[in-house]
Amino acid sequence: MIVIYGIKERLNPIKARLSDVIHGCMQTVLGMPEDKRAHRFIPMDAEDLYYPGGRTDAYTIIEINMMQGRAPETQKALIKALFSRIESELGISPVDIEVTIKEQPPHSWGFRGMTGDEARDLKYSVNV
Repeated sequence: MIVIYGIKERLNPIKARLSDVIHGCMQTVLGMPEDKRAHRFIPMDAEDLYYPGGRTDAYTIIEINMMQGRAPETQKALIKALFSRIESELGISPVDIEVTIKEQPPHSWGFRGMTGDEARDLKYSVNV
């Protein structure tokens, strides 16, 4: 699951395109299938989102929650792909993008009535 935060006036107009870019990176780098898009957008009032100096109101936070198993090199490739594609396709500078990958062990995930360590029918590999 991916959660995206940003100032609503900047985030709302680009939600669909940003979702496409993020999922495209997930497919290219992690091999995620097309139908595994799980994005949650949190548009915020400007007074509710404080961001570091040197950033603009385009500041966007992307939190990626996933099961443990991806190599550090794979995670870094995903982050760099996000910076590159968001800049080239949406015009948001990498300085205005913050990406955090949060990993949890498979037994901490629950979906389709089972835990992640019980799932044997995933259409993608977690260990990449």
